[in-house]
Amino acid sequence: MRFLLLTAMSALVLCAGDLEKARDAQDRAALEQNVRALYDKAAKQPSDADTQYRYALAQSYVAEVAIEQKDKRAARSSAELGIKAAEKAVSLKPASAEYHRILGTLCGQVIPANIIAGMSYGKCALDEVNKAISLDPKSALAYLSRGVGNYYLPTQFGGGVEKAVADFQKAASMDPKLAEAQLWLGLGLRKLNRNPEARKAFETSLQLNPNRIWAKQQLEKTPVR
Repeated sequence: MRFLLLTAMSALVLCAGDLEKARDAQDRAALEQNVRALYDKAAKQPSDADTQYRYALAQSYVAEVAIEQKDKRAARSSAELGIKAAEKAVSLKPASAEYHRILGTLCGQVIPANIIAGMSYGKCALDEVNKAISLDPKSALAYLSRGVGNYYLPTQFGGGVEKAVADFQKAASMDPKLAEAQLWLGLGLRKLNRNPEARKAFETSLQLNPNRIWAKQQLEKTPVR
């Protein structure tokens, strides 16, 4: 039994690792291949929370890369499909901080494609990630996800760049090896016209994860001053 459990956990780690590798390379074809395989599993196992979560996670990575490549329509489509699966996972296991985090992340990923939807999806993004933080206050990923939501959510809807930067800084302090926290910190600082600090954050992100194409692109487009 213990062997089977460890094998299942290893499979999950490998799946997540493959998704991150494809995300880093902005390889949407590989991500979409994972999505198709995970969709089939999710359709066959609608009552399995982990299967629903993994499908939602894969859709979140597709949406992330689509946003990076300015394909807002594809980002919204993937995020909305992922939301449905994440909602199932949360309903099946409401005590899981990670399930709430991915649901909040997906809601936040809809916003860049449709600012008008920011009010409803923004509330979902912040409510779900705040729930994740309450369930697991030590989760750097939860603070990172809340920061991304705040980054995209207009100030009038409760978000804003200054709030986002505070969340990114919190995530980075909790997990100094979290490259994504440094990447998003750079984005936030640049939006506040703090370019030298932004470049330093991008450089740190690339030191932690040299394969992240988007981080390289953001460093290159950030002025020295």
